[in-house]
Formats: sequence, structure tokens, C-alpha cells
Amino acid sequence: MTDSMIENNPAVRSGGRLTVAQGTALYVGAVLGTGVIALPALAAEAAGPASLLAWLALVVLSAPLAATFAALGARYPDAGGVSTYVRNAFGSRAAAIVGWCFYFAVPAGAPAAALFAGDYVAVAVGGGETTTAVTGALLILVVTVTNAFGLRVSGRLQLVLAAGLVVLLLTAVVAAMPHVRWENLEPFTPHGWFAVGPAAALLVWSFAGWEAITHLAADFRRPKRDLPRAATIAVVVVGVLYLGVAAATVLVLGPAAGSSEAPLAELLALGVGGEVHLLAAVAALLLTLGTMNAYFAGAAKLGAALGRDGALPTWLDRGSSAGEVPRRSLLLVSTLAGLAMAVAVAAGIGPKPLVLLTTGCFVLVYALGTAAALRLLPRGSRAHRYALCALVAVTALLVMTGWYLLWPLVLATGALLYLRLRA
Repeated sequence: MTDSMIENNPAVRSGGRLTVAQGTALYVGAVLGTGVIALPALAAEAAGPASLLAWLALVVLSAPLAATFAALGARYPDAGGVSTYVRNAFGSRAAAIVGWCFYFAVPAGAPAAALFAGDYVAVAVGGGETTTAVTGALLILVVTVTNAFGLRVSGRLQLVLAAGLVVLLLTAVVAAMPHVRWENLEPFTPHGWFAVGPAAALLVWSFAGWEAITHLAADFRRPKRDLPRAATIAVVVVGVLYLGVAAATVLVLGPAAGSSEAPLAELLALGVGGEVHLLAAVAALLLTLGTMNAYFAGAAKLGAALGRDGALPTWLDRGSSAGEVPRRSLLLVSTLAGLAMAVAVAAGIGPKPLVLLTTGCFVLVYALGTAAALRLLPRGSRAHRYALCALVAVTALLVMTGWYLLWPLVLATGALLYLRLRA
């Protein structure tokens, strides 16, 4: 699909209602996940105060990744998102592989996040596994209903959630400032400089999500202008919030940070008072709802685009155009997410296997997406240079993923078999 074809294609013509503020909120919700509750402590345990360098490095590396996908979304505003970019660069088979990896990763990742939040609620109010399962099911139901009413409702909800998250995290950081102890920076590298690498590997998943909003590019009022602006603002907001929480965790909690299950809640309790477990549950619910809402919106649009392009059954193709609501695709995502959660709860395996399945898929999506950017974006441009930096970073991530790539390889095989049978 060439640029001229895209401009004349009604399926990708801008006709959406998303504003820069709503787009920024969707980005923030997609990237800020429940990891911010626990990962600062895990990173501090792995590398001590030097874990702050890992946070800083990932904030810096996320900038070219976000810029790359924003540039692609502005240039090719289509519901297919990364799948469309890969199609333009490498053909329909590669596009189907990327599309399947993203689309079927969301029904696995969403219940994992929902169960994670459910665990925090169960600790706060009691009820054990029943509370966890009910909370997870309610989260899936809420994001399904809001997205069924379209991006106007979903985008407004995301704006409220993002504002709540920013206030919550800033409150935790600012309220904890009087308790800062600079001596907690010593020793700076208790486990040596090489420990910064494993700490960074732990934190990588806190920065996933920059590709999710590209599926909604055509639903922006002015994709070419609004999408890059939203991504830029989101990078700054996410970077400031992550670095603030990480720094407060190290400087306030000190050596005890490594043994904390919910450092964010402890910072809030220390600064403004309150019950730690209840504060952690509120934070987990806000973070999870924002992440799931953004991913459900993106996945639903992608499924409709894949149906339109023949990579999935044509029954799903309704809702691929800007301004339309992909309810059939949304229904499939929600149903699969509910089944995955039911299996995880019934088998007692918890969210961890679902997380591993999801992360492997997104790494492959990033790798093919940034590779496509090098072919599609003008050579010598700033966006092309960003894409090159992003591809180098993602290649390193691909190596660290290891055995987790088996699931996306299974999905890739399924996508190719589907195309062959369809043909």
C-alpha cells in the first residue's frame, strides 16, 4: 500500500474524535502498568541505588521507540497499526504474523494484569482466590463495556484514569520528600556495576505499550499532527513519573526497599498516612484499568483490520474504519480473555505463565515494527534515525527474551497456515 493509496482509502482516512489529551492518556495508560507498584523494589534488590541508572537508561531508550511508532502512525493512519507497517514493508505474510502476535497476546496479558490487581484487592479486603477472580472478571467486563460504546467514551474514561494516576504517583513522590535520606545512596553499587544489566531486564516490561496506540491512529482528529504530540507528551510524563517513584523508593525506603512488596503504597502511607494494603489495591486497580482499556481499544481495532485484510475471518471486519466501533472484534478479545482467566484460576497457575506468553509476543512485534520503519520512513530523517536506535535496542531485548519466543513462533505458524488454507 503506497502513500497515495492510503490517502484515497476510506478505511484509513482520518475521521476520528480523539484529541491530543485523550491520546496522551491512552499512551500513559498503555505504558504505566501494575509493575510500578512492585518493580522499583525488585530493581533496587537487584542493583541497589545503581538501579536508578537502569530506570534512566530505559526512559531514554523508550523515547526513540515511541517516536518511531508515532511517526509510522502519522504517516500510515490505519487500524492495522504495526501490521499495516509490516505489510507495506515486507508483505502480507509478515503482516499476518505481527497481527496475530499482537491480537492474541492481549487476551493472555489482560487477565494476567486483572488477576495481579485482584491479588492486591484480596489482600486489602480479604476473600482470597474468590476476590481475586471476581475482581479480574469485573475489570474485563468494565473495559469491554466502555469500549463497546466507542472511543469517545473509552477515551474520556482514559483521560480520567490517567489524571488519577498522575495525581496518585506525584502525591506519593512529593509526600515522601521530607523523608529523603541521601545516605541511602551509599553504597551505590552494592552488587557491582554489572548488576545494572539484570535490573534493566526486570524493568523492560514497564516500558512496553508504545505500539498499542498506533491501531487508533486513524481515530485521531488530525493523526499527522496529534499522534506525535501525544507520544512526546506521554514520554515526558511516563519518564518523570517512573524516575520519581524509583528515586523516592531508593532515597526514602533505603535498603528496606528490596524487601517491599508495594513500595508505592509504602511511600503513600509514609507521606499522607493510610493503610498500606488498601492504598496498594487502589493503585493497582487504577493502573490495571488504564492499561487494559488502552490495549482492548487497540486490539479491537486491529482485529477488524485483520478481518478486512484477510488475515482473520471477514466476520470481524466491521469497525476497521475511523470512527467506527469494532464490536465483533472486541467481543472475541473479551471472550478469549475471559476463557484464559478461567483456565488460569481453575488450574491454579496464576498470572505468571500468561505474562510470559504475552511478553514474547510483544518483543517480536517490536522487532518487526522497527525493522519496517527503517524501510518506510525517509532515509536521513530524524524519524529514520530514531527507528535505527529503536531497532538496536529491541534486538538486544530479543536476545534476552530467549525461550519466551516459542509462543509467538506458534502464533506465526498459525497465521501462515490460516493464510494458506484461506488461499
